[in-house]
Amino acid sequence: MSVADKQKTKRLDILPKHVAIIMDGNNRWAKERGLPGAQGHKAGVLSLREVVRTCGDFDEIEALTVFAFSSENWQRPAEEVDAIMSLLLSALIEEIPELNDNGVRFQIVGDRSRFSEKLQNQMATAEQMTVNNSRMTLNVAANYGGQWDIVNACRELAEQVKAGSLQPDQITESQFNQHVQLSEFPPPDLCIRTADERRISNFLLWQIAYAELYFCPAYWPDFGREQFLMALEDYAGRQRRFGGR
Repeated sequence: MSVADKQKTKRLDILPKHVAIIMDGNNRWAKERGLPGAQGHKAGVLSLREVVRTCGDFDEIEALTVFAFSSENWQRPAEEVDAIMSLLLSALIEEIPELNDNGVRFQIVGDRSRFSEKLQNQMATAEQMTVNNSRMTLNVAANYGGQWDIVNACRELAEQVKAGSLQPDQITESQFNQHVQLSEFPPPDLCIRTADERRISNFLLWQIAYAELYFCPAYWPDFGREQFLMALEDYAGRQRRFGGR
């Protein structure tokens, strides 16, 4: 850790347990450089690697959840979708060994049914390789949507009601939370979005109800250690009330 980083971390007396990131701006980053969109996504993988490594400097951070591919992203041009799928596959092969060596658990969040069998198998392999790691968990949301997540939880609860094992008036927020994605983790304390976009875009709608939102002007490929530390410093300076005073 550099001297500048050490000075900055002295101000980080309050840190999030769970950070969520909407990684935005890959295509615009590439377009401004006259590059194909796939190059922006490749550069984005390097940014994610740096952010994960930075998280490793803080014992307080238990989970990092990133939005890699939404359920709406299938509407993008087929060429771009194919490039993203290819990149996701290669990243699962190339990045997982380092995550494993550093004690990071990896898991995919979302509906995998639409991915190719090869990609689904590689996802399962990556998860199994890191399943016993406990330093931190990296959750990658792929073919994920917050509305899908909530509807899926409703379906599971409806099946229990239908089976007679649950009464409608027994459904609580706590119980509902057990059926959404990421139920094993504390809810995100901090949600970061890059590329100066100021919306949630159907990401973790249930889970980020009380998350602190941080919007960064940098495109995701330009978001690295320094920008992440700035986001953590901003979070440390906020007062969270959770609806109280």
